Amino acid sequence: MTARRVLTTASLGTVAVLVAFTAPLASFNQTVAGLGAGHSGATWVLSSMSIGLGGLLLTAGRLADDYGRRRWFVIGALVLGLSSLLGAVAGDVVTFVASRVLAGAGGAAVIAAGLGMIAEAHPDPVERRRATGLWGASIGAGIAIGPLLGTYLGRVHSWRDVYVVLGVAGLALALAGSRCPESRSDHRAQLDVAGVVLMALGTGAVLAGLTAGRGGWARPAPVLLLVAGVAMLVAFVVVERRSTHPMLDLGLLHHPPFRSVNVAGLATGAGIIALMSYVSGFVGSALAIPATTAAWLMLAWSGPSVVTAVLARRLPARWGGRSQMAASLVLIGVGQLLVLGVHTASGPVRFLPGLLLAGVATGVLNAAMGRESVASVPPGQAGLGSGANNTARYLGSALGVTVVSVVAAPVGAVTAQGLVDGWHRAVLVTAAVSFVGAAGVALLGERTVRRTEVPASEASTSSG
Repeated sequence: MTARRVLTTASLGTVAVLVAFTAPLASFNQTVAGLGAGHSGATWVLSSMSIGLGGLLLTAGRLADDYGRRRWFVIGALVLGLSSLLGAVAGDVVTFVASRVLAGAGGAAVIAAGLGMIAEAHPDPVERRRATGLWGASIGAGIAIGPLLGTYLGRVHSWRDVYVVLGVAGLALALAGSRCPESRSDHRAQLDVAGVVLMALGTGAVLAGLTAGRGGWARPAPVLLLVAGVAMLVAFVVVERRSTHPMLDLGLLHHPPFRSVNVAGLATGAGIIALMSYVSGFVGSALAIPATTAAWLMLAWSGPSVVTAVLARRLPARWGGRSQMAASLVLIGVGQLLVLGVHTASGPVRFLPGLLLAGVATGVLNAAMGRESVASVPPGQAGLGSGANNTARYLGSALGVTVVSVVAAPVGAVTAQGLVDGWHRAVLVTAAVSFVGAAGVALLGERTVRRTEVPASEASTSSG
């Protein structure tokens, strides 16, 4: 009963975070108009939550492992709930963007600590495989629900309603989380303050720079943010190498399972997630497809992923985690190529074959990454593994969305045909990312280092 409660609570937490992340895609135009945001403000409205998520996932995972996974799950749920309520009443774009960054920070703790709670509550490998598959399904469920909820609540009353719902959901999750058992690593390390600060600020600055750059790179702000972020991440590496109690053991980067699962996360974010982030805006602007239909198109991708993530545990045992991740990325790339050839008179049905195939493969990929992110780190560091993998996913997403916004931009005047041509360029780029990611998972997952080069504590069992 306890394990089921943990799985249900942590999975619902992930659903809530992904709903919060994707809901603005559907109500974007209403939100921008309601806040009086210009072009620059609109960019921040769309991307601000990823700054909090990407900036704090790794940090939140490590803190959860060392200081209590339930504690950090509850803290994250409270922050997610309260910041969503702040977004619901925000009267200007600055307040709204701040609320979204805070929601991302809270969501980071919910996701990283939640998967750590699941791993601790399911020590048996077979049960853990089932549990992480269900957790992977919660990612697809959140992505499916978010645009639909945002669209229909916006049509019935106001774009603000979805944030009220998320606020209530966050507070309810905090209450549910407080009833789960506490767990933490048996080998709690001294808090690496410098590492925590440098990782959070460095990653956040890089994400903020990529977001600001979508408004144009001629201004100094995006360049300065990127330079500052990279400098802090370099300083993080230096500090971690010298620390006696590092937040992240850099030796994990030589551990093949850790490398492969995080390459998969990066390719997922920069590939299919980046393209799907562009779908709603593209089909509305270029093909005059209504927002409600665009939300259902998102469901055509995310819906199948829920089913296949649950069923992934039935795949043959000889198909290890690395094989599943590489094969899934290949199929996702093929699914993306199937949406080439769209023209200005195309309807939503034209997208279905590619989105359905990519969705089926994404479900298997989500389940495999959830399982492998836990298995690729030392025992007791499941939160760190989850945080690292999801950091890679959201960093990849921020980078991918930035690249898509550049390559998809029409050449010359903005016309429907120009938008379609840009779509084709974006598809080719994101499909290439998926294929390269598949190759990276296969090659970097090879055991190219000697056994003695990997600390014994890192040799946790991986299904890849």
